[in-house]
Amino acid sequence: MSKKISLRIMLQNPADGTMYGLQKGKSPNYETVQPQLGNGQDITFDFVVHAKQTNGSAFSLTGPFVQGTPGNRFVYINLGSYAGQPGAPWSGRMKVPLAEADFQNALSEGGAYGWSCTVSGRTVDGKPVFATVKPFGGWTMRKLSD
Repeated sequence: MSKKISLRIMLQNPADGTMYGLQKGKSPNYETVQPQLGNGQDITFDFVVHAKQTNGSAFSLTGPFVQGTPGNRFVYINLGSYAGQPGAPWSGRMKVPLAEADFQNALSEGGAYGWSCTVSGRTVDGKPVFATVKPFGGWTMRKLSD
């Protein structure tokens, strides 16, 4: 059994003048999709992952945006030169956790629902956030618009 799960990451307060984009595929052969420049506005990334049944009631998240190993899944948000910005002052990636347990309800939910999370795009001193997002508030279910 496989089920599509619609996800949305809202990146709040991204660093001005820095390009952000969602990583599709694995390094070194990846592409950055939905590139957006930080300009004082929040940025959103919408994408789909797949929940595939493994053993019994267990499942694993898969798809071109999913990184990591079972039990340690995440999505990369590339920034600066990693997002294709020439002459960028920053280069790196942000890891947004995809704890498979958070999505257990997605397998039993009917209707048009997706999941969203909000992460900060910059530190208190104005630099972009790199590495694993901390603190991470988790994913929440949301009704998808028609």
